[in-house]
Amino acid sequence: MPSVEQTQPLISHLLELRNRLLRAIVAVLVVFLALVYFSGDIYDFVSKPLVERLPEGATMIATDVASPFFTPLKLTLIASVFVAVPFILYQVWAFVAPGLYKHEKRLVMPLMFSSSLLFYCGVAFAYFVVFPLVFGFFTAISLGGVEFATDISSYLDFVLALFLAFGIAFEVPVAIILLCWTGATDVDSLKQKRPYIVVGGVCRGYAIDPS
Repeated sequence: MPSVEQTQPLISHLLELRNRLLRAIVAVLVVFLALVYFSGDIYDFVSKPLVERLPEGATMIATDVASPFFTPLKLTLIASVFVAVPFILYQVWAFVAPGLYKHEKRLVMPLMFSSSLLFYCGVAFAYFVVFPLVFGFFTAISLGGVEFATDISSYLDFVLALFLAFGIAFEVPVAIILLCWTGATDVDSLKQKRPYIVVGGVCRGYAIDPS
């Protein structure tokens, strides 16, 4: 049986983990409460790339009674997590840092910062570059006799999938650095596998969002 001295560090680690999780949750809730009043404006901003390209007279619709209320709140909650990501990552860092070597600490902090920045860049790229192209194409090829009316909840699910896909795609440099750092692969091996990686990335993109 483990001694009292052996169980105490485990308990202290669990307590520390609980405290870090609670702080992250509180941070998300604080941001959510600050943004919830603007939930409608946030949804208007996210839906703008489609609304601007809808055919004349067309509007977005709600096919569920509660959608006009819950859909903006859902988006606001996700946006709150998005805004709180730096603080959440700091809590992760504060939890794992005591167990890292000095040279590992020097690497982890830049990686956490760059991964956050790259994810934000991926989301921005999706919104400002991809959305106008995608929605412009979809609205242009709508079938004759078919009224173009997008459900607000379906639209949110669609754009969130794209945000996630491009956010993850922009994390590839960080993933490569981690793989090389841990010894899982090396530069020469990556060069040889480049065609397979490209094909795999395309397949993953279709798996995340077939449309």
